[in-house]
Amino acid sequence: MGLFDRTLEYIDQLQHAGTAAAVCERLLGVTSNFGLTALMAGTVPQPGTPRGQQKQHVLLCDWPGNWLERYVARNYVDHDPVVSHMKQLRAPFQWRDASKSAVIDKSSDEVMGDAREFKLRDGLALPLVTLDGQIVMVSLGGESVELSDQEFGMVSLASTYAIGRAMQLHTKADSVIDHIELTARERECLQWAAVGKSEWEISQILGISEHTSEKHLLNAKSKLGAANRVQAVAEAIRRGYIS
Repeated sequence: MGLFDRTLEYIDQLQHAGTAAAVCERLLGVTSNFGLTALMAGTVPQPGTPRGQQKQHVLLCDWPGNWLERYVARNYVDHDPVVSHMKQLRAPFQWRDASKSAVIDKSSDEVMGDAREFKLRDGLALPLVTLDGQIVMVSLGGESVELSDQEFGMVSLASTYAIGRAMQLHTKADSVIDHIELTARERECLQWAAVGKSEWEISQILGISEHTSEKHLLNAKSKLGAANRVQAVAEAIRRGYIS
C-alpha cells in the first residue's frame, strides 16, 4: 500500500470517530509512530492578552498539564519561536526549523528549554483557517521525532484533516457542508498536490504552464477557505473531490 493510500485509510478512520476527543485519540495513535505524542490546537492570543484569558484560546488539548500551566503562567505565547514562525510561514513545519530561522533570545530559548523538560524536544506545527476566518495553530510534539519528507507530508495531511474534523464535532457544525464548485483542472491539480507533486511537476503531468498550475491551486485554496495547500487538500478529501 502506497503512502497516500495509507493516509486515506487513516483519514477514513478519523472520519468515523464520533467525538472530538476520539478524533484526537486516533490521530495521536498514528502520529505517535513518528514520535509525536502530544497535541495542542488553539487560536493565537494577541500580544499582551491577560494570562487569565489565554486558556480560552485552547480548542483541543492532549498536552502535559503542567506544561500548559507553565506556558500560560509565564506568558510564553509572546516569546514562542514556533508561534512566531507559524505567523510568518502559514504552512506546516517542524519546530526545529523555527528555532533555526528565528532570532533566539533569552526568552525564546527559555520556552524551548522548558518544553524539553516535559519531553517535548521537537514537533510539527501547522495553521488552519476556521469557518469564521480565524487562524488556528496546531502543534504536535514529542521527545524523539523522526519524519522523512514523505512522512512529514502524510502526517501534515492527516493532522490537518483530523483537527478540522475535531473542531466540527466540537462545535456541532458537521451536519451541513456548503457546496463548493471546483473546476476540473482545480480538482486535478489538487489530486496531484495530494500525492506530493510540486507546481512544476503538476504542470508537466497536465501539459500546462507552472504559472497556470499554481493559479489553479491558489483558486482552489481560496474557494475551500484554506490557509495552505495541505489544508486545501484535506478539505477537498472531506468534500469528496479526492478519493
